[in-house]
Amino acid sequence: MYKVLLVDDEILVREAISKKIEWNKLGFELVGDCENGRDAIEFVKKTQVDLVLTDICMPYVDGMGLSRYLYEQYPQTAIIIFSGYSDFEYAKQAIQYKVSEYILKPVTAKELTKVLSRLKMKLDGIRREEQKIDKLQKVYRNYTKNEALIIAKALSRLVNGTQEVTRSLEELTELGIEIQGTAFRAVVADIDVYSEWCETGNGRLKKESALMSFVVENISSEIVEEYEAGLAYRDSDNRVCMLLWTDSPQKFREVVPEMCMEIQKQVKLAMSLSISMGIGNYVNSLEDLPQSYESAVDVLKYRYSKGIGVIIDCEQEIKEGNFLELEPKLREVASAVKGGDEDELMQVLSEIEDWIKSHYISRNIASAYLNQVLHILYKSVKETDDSFELKEKLLSEISEAQGIEYAMKLTKEYAKEGILAMAESGQSSAERQANLARDYMQKNYGDTELGLNQICEYLNISTSRFSSIFKEVTGKTFTEALTKIRMEKAKQLLRQTSLKNYEIAERVGFSDPHYFSIAFKKTTGMTPKEYARENI
Repeated sequence: MYKVLLVDDEILVREAISKKIEWNKLGFELVGDCENGRDAIEFVKKTQVDLVLTDICMPYVDGMGLSRYLYEQYPQTAIIIFSGYSDFEYAKQAIQYKVSEYILKPVTAKELTKVLSRLKMKLDGIRREEQKIDKLQKVYRNYTKNEALIIAKALSRLVNGTQEVTRSLEELTELGIEIQGTAFRAVVADIDVYSEWCETGNGRLKKESALMSFVVENISSEIVEEYEAGLAYRDSDNRVCMLLWTDSPQKFREVVPEMCMEIQKQVKLAMSLSISMGIGNYVNSLEDLPQSYESAVDVLKYRYSKGIGVIIDCEQEIKEGNFLELEPKLREVASAVKGGDEDELMQVLSEIEDWIKSHYISRNIASAYLNQVLHILYKSVKETDDSFELKEKLLSEISEAQGIEYAMKLTKEYAKEGILAMAESGQSSAERQANLARDYMQKNYGDTELGLNQICEYLNISTSRFSSIFKEVTGKTFTEALTKIRMEKAKQLLRQTSLKNYEIAERVGFSDPHYFSIAFKKTTGMTPKEYARENI
């Protein structure tokens, strides 16, 4: 029976609910009723209850205050709120305090019976899980008292290289363990949800980690024994490790990944948990085992891009992605933002995410690249909306994200905020297109082929439409604007370098030096030579 406390300031409501609900038949026992949250708090301090049914509007301490107290002090206690208020803020608070059900008054006996029946099934499931964990803990306590713990410590010292090999082998021989073979390798199995890599902040899960790794160790031991491949043990961090040995390393290359997949499968079936596994390099002596162990641990960092539940074999080629390949994407990000094109921006960011997922990328390297993306987003929007910010909290959240999917989710949310900020700043579509065009010309003025068609293709706009909006926004034609940029660059080169006219012409996008001289004189009133002499 689950013990229930009823809280409502209306005595008629308390009496009606008390009498109309068949508590025992539903698996509950009504152990008390109170007229306000203050009395209810005193009641639960003295009497353990599994469920509290409470109204919201009550004197002294209301239903939300009571829910908050129970959430903080008795988190295992289920809460059902019934109220005459349908306000979203109340519902939102109820979610915050893990309220099981939020029912609007008037509450009928039929409706409350359905809710209680549903909650009973949920409470039964929680109780079964607790009983299962209690049973496993009992087995675990017995286990830690036997020699398996001594064996695990001896194997750990051998694999980690913290003790001379001869001494470790003597210890293992005394324990009845003989290690044979001409090739060795270490395997590391990490329960994703409990690992340091995937910090959940859930205290209950942390307490379970030793227990769950005990189960993973048992499954691993059974399978490794079936394959006659070596031994499994747990290290001091509750990480399951395997020491494997063989006289046929070539054949073993296929067997070990197969064995690891079987371990993964059985752990999933037994506990519905995913484990990631790193398979270390082969070494030819026990003295070199630490190298194999370290390589197995190190490759688990690639869970950032590959996701959880992976098996990474160091004997396979592992080539880290080179972010230089993504340099063009940075320009595409800036272009999409300045153009106010959210669809294009999301597409570019998705392409970046897909690239990272398809390569072996660690969190540190990926977060450094995403930091660049964020700053480009920030600077591009800042040109239009001076109040736009890039907060340190966001940078920290992205750099600490445990996987690329969450990091990119945060990045995309920030990108959408940027697009919205630009839209709200009042810049028209025509202004954005013109700014993009000027930005493109500034970067590509040295291209002799740069013309109206090329820039319209870049902007995905017709030449007639572009010519119209560019003239409207800038007061100049495309040719006039491009010529001005080229002449300014030419003047700069004439002042600061000793380059010849034809060299300067080529650098600023003129294939014909003679035409360059004509255009320069038309713009400045002087030939390039005259300008250079006057500005020495």
